[in-house]
Formats: sequence, C-alpha cells, structure tokens
Amino acid sequence: MGACLAGYAKFTLTSVVVTSPQILSRSVTPLGAFLGVFSSFWMNRSLIKQLVRRDFESRFRGSVLGIFWALLQPLCLLVVYTFVFSQVFQARWSAEINQPMSFALILFSGLIAFNLFAENFNSAPRMVLHNVSYIKRVVFPLEVLPWVALLSALVTACISSMLLLVFYFVFFGIPPLTILYIPLVCVPLCLGTLGAVWFISSVGVFLRDIQHGTALVSTVLMFLSPVFYPISAVPLKFQRLIGLNPLAKIIEMIRGALFFGDAPGGWSLIKISLVSWCFAAAGYWWFMRIRKGFADVV
Repeated sequence: MGACLAGYAKFTLTSVVVTSPQILSRSVTPLGAFLGVFSSFWMNRSLIKQLVRRDFESRFRGSVLGIFWALLQPLCLLVVYTFVFSQVFQARWSAEINQPMSFALILFSGLIAFNLFAENFNSAPRMVLHNVSYIKRVVFPLEVLPWVALLSALVTACISSMLLLVFYFVFFGIPPLTILYIPLVCVPLCLGTLGAVWFISSVGVFLRDIQHGTALVSTVLMFLSPVFYPISAVPLKFQRLIGLNPLAKIIEMIRGALFFGDAPGGWSLIKISLVSWCFAAAGYWWFMRIRKGFADVV
C-alpha cells in the first residue's frame, strides 16, 4: 500500500490540503471519537475511494492474469479444502449437515471472515511506517489508512464470498433468507478491525517489536476462533473461554445465517455492535492523540 500512496501524491496534495489542517488543528475528545470513526471516512471519502482502487490494482500490476488472480486464488484454496476435508479426512461438521462438501464450505466461510480481520491486523504495525513521506512532507490524513486497508480487504472478501455462494448454490441450492443478516453481522467485525488497526498502527511507530507479536497473536486467534471446528465441539469447561473471543461470536453468526437458517439474536447483535463501536472509537481517539509524535521518531 505504501507504493500505492507514493504514486498518488499529487492527488493527496490537491484534495487533502484544504481539509487536513482542520483535522490536525482540533483535538479529538473521547466522546467526539465516536463520531470521528465515521467522519474521518466521510470527509475523505473521495481520497479513500481512489486509494482503495489504486491499492487493489497495484496488487496485480505487471502480472499476466491481472485481476483474475483475485478470483483464482480463493478458487484454488476452495478446491484444495474440498479435496482434503471431503475426500482425505472425510470430515463432517455436524449431524445436521453431513454432506461431503459441507465441511469445506463451512470452513471456507469462517476463513473469509477471519482473514478479513487478520489481513488488516497483520499489516497494521507497518501501516504508518511504510508512509513516512506523508508524515514529514505532506499534510495527509493518516487516520484514513486503516479505512483504505479495510476496504481493500473487503473487496477481496466479497470476491471470495461470491465464489462461496456459487458453490453453495451448486451443492445446497438456494440459501436461506437469513443470509440477508450477514452484512449486519459484518458491521461489528469491520468496526472492531478498525479499532485494532488504529491502535496497533500508532503504537507500531514507537514500538517496532509489535510487528512480530501481531503475527503470533493472529495465529493464536485463528485456532481460538471456531474456524476449523464448531463451538459445540469444544469441551464445556473451555467454551466460555472461546466465547470471550469476539471473532468467535461473529463467525458463528455468519455460519448460522448461511448454513443453518439461524437469524442472529437481535440483542446479541446490538450488544456486539456497540462494543465494537466503542473499541473503534477508543482506537481512533488514541491514534489522533499520539499522531503528533510520529514525525519525531520516524
């Protein structure tokens, strides 16, 4: 993403210089951070749109297949998962769904949700450090970088989700109407991811070791999330521990809506959304509070 931003300097100078001094001059209060989570996106929406487009296109620039890789990569993974878990291990997810393809598709759905978080989480420590020129030379709204990374990851997740739905339709038929709840379930996932990235990317400027820790934490979270197994398969004495992981609840909601026709509980969804919003606001407030010191250490 750093190369993307560097190649787009003229755009940032012409479209951001007017608004950024206003953002930099005011201090963000903890209460104001709740609105700042979204106002940072809205005030710089044109810039974010262009950077997301450039970031996505830069991934495949120079390759023969180009943007087709965005479809080919998840397709290859899904084929491998299908062969390994349905033919080699002959795994079954539950008594309710025991078709050979079910395990691979359910696993793939969990990986899409988890990878949306992990892709941003793992890149967060280097997000600001890879754009040093925008700290020292250009008046640039650094707080939009997590938005750019999140939306780029969302594009990839949407492509994988479309592929999942095609396979779902072939093997299971028309999905239940509860699938319409999935975008609502993704809201707290995105807010929580933004909060984590704002916090880690700002701390990563001062503490370079954090980039090694995020890779470890991401791996641990993957196995503590119900990606490869249902929560019901966990011994009762550990289920409460797994339930403390917010990703676990979100992944279970997505799977329930797609494969089991279960609508997420209204209060549960509201509660996890509010918690995620508070977490995102805290991350945004922290980022805006310490960003003034970035130039002193890079």
